[in-house]
Amino acid sequence: MTDRPLTLMAVHAHPDDEATSTGGVLARYAAEGVRTVLVTCTDGRCGDGPGGVKPGDDGHDPLAVAEMRREELLASCEVLKISDLEMLGYADSGMMGWPSNEAPGAFWQTPVAQGAERLAALMRQYEPDVVVTYDENGFYGHPDHIQAHRVTMAAVELSGLTPKVYWTTSPRSAMGRFGEIMREFQPDMPEPDPAEAAAMAEIGLPDDEITTWVDTTAFSGQKFDALAAHASQGDNIFFLRMGKERFGELMGTETFLRVKDASGAPLPENDLFAGLR
Repeated sequence: MTDRPLTLMAVHAHPDDEATSTGGVLARYAAEGVRTVLVTCTDGRCGDGPGGVKPGDDGHDPLAVAEMRREELLASCEVLKISDLEMLGYADSGMMGWPSNEAPGAFWQTPVAQGAERLAALMRQYEPDVVVTYDENGFYGHPDHIQAHRVTMAAVELSGLTPKVYWTTSPRSAMGRFGEIMREFQPDMPEPDPAEAAAMAEIGLPDDEITTWVDTTAFSGQKFDALAAHASQGDNIFFLRMGKERFGELMGTETFLRVKDASGAPLPENDLFAGLR
């Protein structure tokens, strides 16, 4: 036994990703005395600028956007009581197919081995018991999410550590309800074309394939406030329109797929640290 606290490391692509898929577990485990380490891989420069101005439009200053999003990230970390923030500083690659995918310094262009060595050094420093990142498709196909997955999995091997490793996911049973709720709060939202609808139907996992269901209801208010810290990003406005009470009802459980484990904890489980305490 050592005096080292249990440690959770979440590896995310952009500022605001930490709140969307893991805000609940970060807040919950921080409250339980777990050391929470957030690694944010990119600077978010391809996000919305002030007033919702989009990349490539007049008035969009990528460096100013990156600085704004850095300040928002710091505010989110304060809300979630994150112990340690590490920013790798790669350039945001933008959505798949954007010209920014090919820009020098873009995360998508970074050799996986290079990114993995930097992340492995952080893993050796913090010695995480649990590592959380995305699946092979980055949950929904974003190049920076895919790259974060590749870098994280390579870094786990390089580090020589044996943490429990999880990929964020969502139950498919919830995805249909999510679409209905989006239309409730955004009635002018156009219906997706058939190809887009088919792609959406493949996001997440069948409920019986999800290994880990973590109740974060008590921390949904913090998760909401962490998203509000990133209010410059239009994608978050939908969640904020719900208000805290409705948000807590809908977003009170975070789900994961356990892909590496040396604890022997039986599945399904309701705690990322099952078998470790």
